[in-house]
Amino acid sequence: MAKTQQCYTTEQIEQLTRQWVETIVVGLNLCPFAAPVVREGSLRYAVTDAQGSEPLVAAFMAEVELLLAASEKEISTTLFVVPTGLEDFYDYLDHLRLFEELLEQAGLEGVLQLASFHPGYLFQGVAKDDLSHWSNRSPWPAFHLIREAEMERALTHYSNPEQIPERNIKLLRELGREGLIERFPPFADYC
Repeated sequence: MAKTQQCYTTEQIEQLTRQWVETIVVGLNLCPFAAPVVREGSLRYAVTDAQGSEPLVAAFMAEVELLLAASEKEISTTLFVVPTGLEDFYDYLDHLRLFEELLEQAGLEGVLQLASFHPGYLFQGVAKDDLSHWSNRSPWPAFHLIREAEMERALTHYSNPEQIPERNIKLLRELGREGLIERFPPFADYC
Protein backbone atom coordinates (compact mmCIF):
# COMPACT_ATOMS: atom_id res chain seq x y z
CA MET A 1 0.00 0.00 0.00
CA ALA A 2 3.05 2.21 0.28
CA LYS A 3 1.58 3.37 3.56
CA THR A 4 3.37 3.05 6.86
CA GLN A 5 2.35 0.80 9.68
CA GLN A 6 1.30 3.90 11.64
CA CYS A 7 -1.68 4.25 9.28
CA TYR A 8 -2.84 0.69 9.92
CA THR A 9 -2.90 -1.65 12.86
CA THR A 10 -1.05 -4.94 12.61
CA GLU A 11 -4.44 -6.68 12.39
CA GLN A 12 -5.53 -4.44 9.49
CA ILE A 13 -2.25 -5.06 7.66
CA GLU A 14 -2.68 -8.81 8.08
CA GLN A 15 -6.34 -8.69 7.01
CA LEU A 16 -5.61 -6.68 3.87
CA THR A 17 -2.70 -8.98 3.03
CA ARG A 18 -5.00 -12.00 3.46
CA GLN A 19 -7.56 -10.33 1.20
CA TRP A 20 -4.86 -9.77 -1.45
CA VAL A 21 -3.72 -13.41 -1.25
CA GLU A 22 -7.28 -14.75 -1.47
CA THR A 23 -8.50 -12.33 -4.17
CA ILE A 24 -5.46 -11.95 -6.38
CA VAL A 25 -2.97 -14.75 -5.76
CA VAL A 26 -5.54 -17.52 -5.27
CA GLY A 27 -8.53 -15.87 -6.94
CA LEU A 28 -6.66 -15.35 -10.21
CA ASN A 29 -4.66 -18.56 -9.72
CA LEU A 30 -1.39 -16.64 -10.10
CA CYS A 31 0.20 -19.29 -7.93
CA PRO A 32 -1.54 -22.63 -8.45
CA PHE A 33 0.15 -23.98 -5.31
CA ALA A 34 -1.32 -21.33 -2.99
CA ALA A 35 -4.96 -22.47 -2.89
CA PRO A 36 -4.44 -25.66 -0.83
CA VAL A 37 -2.22 -23.85 1.68
CA VAL A 38 -4.79 -21.06 2.09
CA ARG A 39 -7.68 -23.52 2.28
CA GLU A 40 -5.89 -25.60 4.94
CA GLY A 41 -4.97 -22.49 6.95
CA SER A 42 -1.27 -23.36 7.01
CA LEU A 43 -0.05 -20.07 5.50
CA ARG A 44 1.39 -17.97 8.31
CA TYR A 45 1.05 -14.20 8.00
CA ALA A 46 3.86 -12.63 10.03
CA VAL A 47 3.61 -8.84 10.17
CA THR A 48 6.71 -7.32 11.72
CA ASP A 49 7.13 -3.95 13.34
CA ALA A 50 10.93 -4.28 13.13
CA GLN A 51 12.66 -1.29 11.57
CA GLY A 52 16.28 -0.95 10.60
CA SER A 53 18.51 -3.63 9.21
CA GLU A 54 19.55 -5.43 12.40
CA PRO A 55 16.05 -5.68 13.96
CA LEU A 56 14.66 -6.74 10.57
CA VAL A 57 17.28 -9.47 10.19
CA ALA A 58 16.52 -10.71 13.71
CA ALA A 59 12.77 -10.78 13.02
CA PHE A 60 13.32 -12.57 9.69
CA MET A 61 15.59 -15.21 11.23
CA ALA A 62 13.06 -15.74 14.04
CA GLU A 63 10.43 -16.49 11.39
CA VAL A 64 12.81 -18.90 9.66
CA GLU A 65 13.34 -20.74 12.95
CA LEU A 66 9.61 -20.80 13.68
CA LEU A 67 8.84 -22.22 10.22
CA LEU A 68 11.51 -24.90 10.47
CA ALA A 69 10.39 -25.92 13.97
CA ALA A 70 6.77 -26.36 12.85
CA SER A 71 5.31 -29.24 10.90
CA GLU A 72 4.17 -28.53 7.34
CA LYS A 73 0.60 -29.16 8.42
CA GLU A 74 0.89 -26.51 11.13
CA ILE A 75 2.86 -23.89 9.12
CA SER A 76 3.37 -24.78 5.51
CA THR A 77 4.81 -21.45 4.48
CA THR A 78 5.23 -17.93 5.85
CA LEU A 79 4.50 -14.54 4.34
CA PHE A 80 6.83 -12.16 6.22
CA VAL A 81 5.25 -8.70 5.80
CA VAL A 82 7.33 -5.54 6.38
CA PRO A 83 4.96 -2.56 6.40
CA THR A 84 7.55 0.03 7.45
CA GLY A 85 11.07 0.73 6.28
CA LEU A 86 11.24 -0.98 2.89
CA GLU A 87 8.89 1.26 0.92
CA ASP A 88 11.67 1.95 -1.59
CA PHE A 89 11.80 -1.00 -3.99
CA TYR A 90 15.60 -0.93 -4.27
CA ASP A 91 16.00 -0.96 -0.47
CA TYR A 92 13.65 -3.94 -0.52
CA LEU A 93 15.81 -5.70 -3.13
CA ASP A 94 18.90 -5.11 -0.96
CA HIS A 95 17.14 -6.89 1.91
CA LEU A 96 15.97 -9.68 -0.38
CA ARG A 97 19.62 -10.34 -1.33
CA LEU A 98 20.65 -10.11 2.33
CA PHE A 99 17.95 -12.59 3.40
CA GLU A 100 18.94 -14.99 0.61
CA GLU A 101 22.58 -14.78 1.76
CA LEU A 102 21.53 -15.44 5.36
CA LEU A 103 19.61 -18.55 4.31
CA GLU A 104 22.66 -19.75 2.39
CA GLN A 105 25.02 -19.04 5.34
CA ALA A 106 22.64 -20.93 7.63
CA GLY A 107 22.91 -23.98 5.36
CA LEU A 108 19.30 -23.64 4.25
CA GLU A 109 19.93 -23.45 0.51
CA GLY A 110 17.76 -26.20 -0.93
CA VAL A 111 15.59 -26.20 2.20
CA LEU A 112 13.95 -22.77 1.98
CA GLN A 113 13.55 -20.31 -0.84
CA LEU A 114 12.18 -16.80 -1.02
CA ALA A 115 9.55 -15.31 -3.29
CA SER A 116 9.35 -11.53 -3.35
CA PHE A 117 6.42 -9.11 -3.33
CA HIS A 118 6.35 -5.31 -3.14
CA PRO A 119 3.83 -2.54 -3.94
CA GLY A 120 6.25 -1.09 -6.50
CA TYR A 121 7.58 -4.36 -7.89
CA LEU A 122 9.40 -3.96 -11.21
CA PHE A 123 10.91 -6.69 -13.34
CA GLN A 124 14.25 -5.65 -14.80
CA GLY A 125 14.11 -4.77 -18.49
CA VAL A 126 10.30 -4.49 -18.59
CA ALA A 127 8.49 -1.21 -19.24
CA LYS A 128 7.47 0.46 -15.97
CA ASP A 129 3.76 0.49 -16.87
CA ASP A 130 3.61 -3.15 -18.01
CA LEU A 131 1.03 -5.17 -16.11
CA SER A 132 3.41 -8.12 -15.72
CA HIS A 133 4.78 -6.36 -12.61
CA TRP A 134 1.40 -6.83 -10.91
CA SER A 135 2.06 -10.57 -10.51
CA ASN A 136 4.47 -9.60 -7.72
CA ARG A 137 2.74 -6.49 -6.38
CA SER A 138 1.36 -6.68 -2.87
CA PRO A 139 -0.12 -4.21 -0.39
CA TRP A 140 3.17 -4.07 1.58
CA PRO A 141 6.70 -5.36 1.06
CA ALA A 142 6.71 -9.10 1.80
CA PHE A 143 9.08 -12.04 1.67
CA HIS A 144 7.50 -15.44 1.12
CA LEU A 145 9.39 -18.24 2.88
CA ILE A 146 8.73 -21.45 0.97
CA ARG A 147 9.78 -24.98 1.89
CA GLU A 148 11.53 -26.34 -1.19
CA ALA A 149 10.53 -29.96 -0.54
CA GLU A 150 6.87 -28.97 -0.40
CA MET A 151 7.24 -26.95 -3.62
CA GLU A 152 8.89 -29.90 -5.36
CA ARG A 153 6.00 -32.17 -4.33
CA ALA A 154 3.48 -29.62 -5.61
CA LEU A 155 5.31 -29.33 -8.92
CA THR A 156 4.95 -33.06 -9.56
CA HIS A 157 1.18 -32.56 -9.75
CA TYR A 158 1.27 -29.58 -12.10
CA SER A 159 2.02 -29.95 -15.77
CA ASN A 160 4.18 -27.31 -17.42
CA PRO A 161 4.96 -25.13 -14.38
CA GLU A 162 7.40 -23.14 -16.52
CA GLN A 163 4.37 -21.73 -18.35
CA ILE A 164 2.89 -20.15 -15.18
CA PRO A 165 4.63 -16.76 -15.61
CA GLU A 166 3.53 -16.40 -19.25
CA ARG A 167 -0.03 -17.41 -18.37
CA ASN A 168 -0.06 -14.87 -15.53
CA ILE A 169 1.24 -12.06 -17.73
CA LYS A 170 -1.40 -12.81 -20.37
CA LEU A 171 -4.16 -12.86 -17.75
CA LEU A 172 -3.01 -9.62 -16.09
CA ARG A 173 -2.80 -7.83 -19.43
CA GLU A 174 -6.29 -9.09 -20.39
CA LEU A 175 -7.76 -7.86 -17.10
CA GLY A 176 -6.03 -4.51 -17.41
CA ARG A 177 -5.35 -2.03 -14.65
CA GLU A 178 -9.03 -1.21 -14.18
CA GLY A 179 -10.01 -4.87 -13.99
CA LEU A 180 -7.36 -5.55 -11.38
CA ILE A 181 -8.40 -2.56 -9.30
CA GLU A 182 -12.02 -3.69 -9.56
CA ARG A 183 -11.02 -7.07 -8.10
CA PHE A 184 -8.81 -5.57 -5.41
CA PRO A 185 -9.57 -1.84 -4.90
CA PRO A 186 -6.49 -1.15 -2.71
CA PHE A 187 -4.38 -1.55 -5.87
CA ALA A 188 -5.54 1.96 -6.80
CA ASP A 189 -3.49 3.32 -3.89
CA TYR A 190 -0.16 2.04 -5.10
CA CYS A 191 -0.25 0.77 -8.68
